[in-house]
Amino acid sequence: MAKFFLIIIQLFFLSCSTDEDTSRNNEILPERYIVYNNFPSKYVIPRNIEIWLPAGYDKMHSLPVLYMFDGQNIFHGRKSWMENKYNHGWQVDLTLDSLNRLGTIPKIIVVGIFNTGLRRYSEYIPNQPREQVTEQLKFADDWVKKSINASGGIKSDSLLMFIVKELKPYIDKNYKTKKDKEHTLLAGSSMGGIISIYAICEYPDIFGKAACLSTHWSSLGGVFIEYLENNLPDSYSHKIYFDYGTEGLDKFYEPYQSKVDSIMISSGFEKNLNWLTKKFDGEDHNEDFWRKRFHYAMEFLFIKN
Repeated sequence: MAKFFLIIIQLFFLSCSTDEDTSRNNEILPERYIVYNNFPSKYVIPRNIEIWLPAGYDKMHSLPVLYMFDGQNIFHGRKSWMENKYNHGWQVDLTLDSLNRLGTIPKIIVVGIFNTGLRRYSEYIPNQPREQVTEQLKFADDWVKKSINASGGIKSDSLLMFIVKELKPYIDKNYKTKKDKEHTLLAGSSMGGIISIYAICEYPDIFGKAACLSTHWSSLGGVFIEYLENNLPDSYSHKIYFDYGTEGLDKFYEPYQSKVDSIMISSGFEKNLNWLTKKFDGEDHNEDFWRKRFHYAMEFLFIKN
């Protein structure tokens, strides 16, 4: 296996717990970002992986793990992977810190899986339903075809193999994780939302929860929605969150999301229990809005019903 470089960034900050807790602990707790450059794989090309460990990690026994797509956009403000301009990113670490202080959700580990630029579409568009996807690709725009050609075909099944057979075992071996599906989550936006719901369908025994923000259902004419009818995971041990706005790309999503909601109901999912879809009027398709909405997803997925 090829070598990769490991970078550890440790940030110190005063605990934001109550005065009583602060006086009892009387210490500064670290929050760490661990970066693996060019994490190797036999299934997909290498990519960076960034892990966030919450404050107090060293004192904890084991934690749930959230695997997030488009990992270069979820923590820090930086130039976007797609457009060479600055954005503030999701800043999921700040949201999770706030939810932890409120006691709304438990502390978790976040694993950011970087996308690979031009190849992103080919890795995030589902392989299934194979025949329909192949047919729809004939009518795809040039950017989609360029991504598929650069990757040598659709690689979403290979990406999921990388996560399930290489990345997750490595994380479980080297970090203090809760390994079962109830404590293994997925999240992503746009095409990242598509690959998140695809992953929980393909590997229902590995992933128990998924957050899909601004899910790009319209890709290839909505062909993937047909797959959901017979492939959703069971409703009694899985939870799924969807949302969408009404501006930009998001303004096209509501008809598709309505179809998906109907499929969720016919598959035994109950709204506000193990499935939730939220509509946000006036919100657009970018990190600023996903950052604002991320807490809804986390609160729903972790609430005890």
